[in-house]
Formats: sequence, C-alpha cells, structure tokens
Amino acid sequence: QDTDEFILPTGANKTRGRFELAFFTIGGCCMTGAAFGALNGLRLGLKETQNMAWSKPRNVQILNMVTRQGALWANTLGSLALLYSAFGVIIEKTRGAEDDLNTIAAGTLTGMLYKSTG
Repeated sequence: QDTDEFILPTGANKTRGRFELAFFTIGGCCMTGAAFGALNGLRLGLKETQNMAWSKPRNVQILNMVTRQGALWANTLGSLALLYSAFGVIIEKTRGAEDDLNTIAAGTLTGMLYKSTG
C-alpha cells in the first residue's frame, strides 16, 4: 500500500509544528509538576507530623501540604514550559526553519529568563 493513511488538507504538514506541540508540552509539564509536588507534599507532610497521632488535624495538615506543594510545582513547571514553548515558536517563526538550533536557543533563553531574578 503506497498511499498515505490519513487525508490531509492541501499544503498541510504530516508532522505537528512547534505551536501544536506547545500545548502538549505545557499541559504535560503542569501534570508532571502536580504529581511530583503532591508526592513531595506527602513526604513533607508525613515528616512534619510524625510526632502527631493519626487524627483529623494530622490528615488536614498532610492534605494541605499535598495540595500546596502540588500547586507550587505545577505552576513552576507550567510557567517554564510556557516560556520554553513561546520562545521556541517565536524563534521558529523568526528564522523560518525547524531545527535543533531553535530548541537550544529556546532552552537557553528560558533558563536565562528564569534565573535572571537571582
């Protein structure tokens, strides 16, 4: 079978562009950050409340740590992914090329902007 498997509009690429992949990248980083933050919050919550008996106040403190850390990490990684994706799309549109230099430049600019406050 030598024909394409999918019907594509005339002039459309067979692969997703950087802009389309940006949504997956941002969402994936937010979800990963939330999962990692929740696990980190559970670890911190159990560590900070280890001297307390299992009760409602201990459970509430642990849940507070889980949700606080989950939101913190999701926001942090989501913001980094947004910066990286935005820089990548802007660089690609400016240069008019899709290559590894765009990825390197986007990562470098994201790291520089993220660490510029320090």
